[in-house]
Amino acid sequence: MSEDGRQGLTIIAFIGSVFSPYYAWDASRDPFDHCAVNVVLYGERANRFCMTERGRGSLSRDAAGIRIGPSAMAWDGTALTVTLDEVTAPIPSRVRGTVRLYPGGITPGPFTLDAHGQHRWWPMAPSSPVEVDLSEPGLRWRGTAYFDTNHGDAPLADAFTRWTWCRADLSDGAAILYDVHRRDGSGQNLSLRFDRTGARRDISPPLAAALPPTRFWRVPRSTRSDDARAAVVRTFEDTPFYARSLLSAKLAGEAVRPVHESLSLDRFRNPLVRLMLPFRMPRRT
Repeated sequence: MSEDGRQGLTIIAFIGSVFSPYYAWDASRDPFDHCAVNVVLYGERANRFCMTERGRGSLSRDAAGIRIGPSAMAWDGTALTVTLDEVTAPIPSRVRGTVRLYPGGITPGPFTLDAHGQHRWWPMAPSSPVEVDLSEPGLRWRGTAYFDTNHGDAPLADAFTRWTWCRADLSDGAAILYDVHRRDGSGQNLSLRFDRTGARRDISPPLAAALPPTRFWRVPRSTRSDDARAAVVRTFEDTPFYARSLLSAKLAGEAVRPVHESLSLDRFRNPLVRLMLPFRMPRRT
């Protein structure tokens, strides 16, 4: 995830696309047959969303990289280079170009999110320099990026009912908040702070702060802030089960603009919601 204050870019490579209706409907549950590169560009005037699912024949990977269809990620020991060539849906347009992320250090990890150890999350490089160079649309900027990985051995909706997550740049590194609500009624609240080398630093757990639901789908949102006050600056995504927003809050004593996510897995389980997803998430074999 990268942003420069006026525009933002999110890239996720999936093996076993967790929000795929095709994966949910597949009796074989073969994760390698449900791969995708999700690319979302947020601009000052318009957004672009790409998430074309592909089968195992479109996947190749080794210790240094992964390719899914026409897009790829490669690690050379210093930089992660992402080469993008994706098409938006439902109205086709291109997102094409190169993104280079330079981690200053790798954090300790991962963190286990559920009670049985089936879901792991690792914020590997929470605050790293990034260079974005897109030929379509023509955009170029340098900023700060966030890089993490997730691994799971079971469907997310079996373990969780909902969660909220946010990440904010600090003067030296980043703060991350992750509040998980499990299906067994328990929960986990993570308040994390890392400097630019990836070293973990102390942070006082912020106070609960209310947020309004999204305007159209009324997705519930909440977060935490040092002074129990936060505001929505912009809503990037307002979908039936997921919202992504830009907030104004206070963390680790600093005024920050966190990128915030709110996910309802109870809503995602709804069969009508899954029938809507191919509209934005086409599949190519």
